[in-house]
Amino acid sequence: MCKRNNSSLFFTCSLIECIGRKLRQRRSAVVAAIGRNEVERVYQYADVLHCEPLEKVAEDTIEDCKLQPGSFDNVKDCRYAVPDVWTIGKVYARLIEDLSEEDNVIETLFAVYGSWLNDVLSDYNEVAYFQPREYLAESFRAGDLLEA
Repeated sequence: MCKRNNSSLFFTCSLIECIGRKLRQRRSAVVAAIGRNEVERVYQYADVLHCEPLEKVAEDTIEDCKLQPGSFDNVKDCRYAVPDVWTIGKVYARLIEDLSEEDNVIETLFAVYGSWLNDVLSDYNEVAYFQPREYLAESFRAGDLLEA
């Protein structure tokens, strides 16, 4: 299992969420557009990058990777209080921690963001992102949300 409270993973996932909101892109599209090398770079240097405001790192990444805006706006579509980028970053980081080994964190990140569960977690009108980390990990492994 990946170490718990992996601050580099937490920063990386929060950055993906921030970029997705800024560009109105699905988080899976953000991860795919950034690419493996850039995700690995952010993960590796998160301890340095977090010294800058997250929004600045997001803007730099958008510019460096030439990311384009889209039309996916799960924040605007939310009927309730919108969770902040750090809250969602924590949900993804914990899920990836629970699913990965130390040597495959990035592969697991790509698998999670490219999965069906990404769409479920991106719907802030549902309660999936409030679910316990164990429930989300087991649901991911099962390929569908488990019965409550």
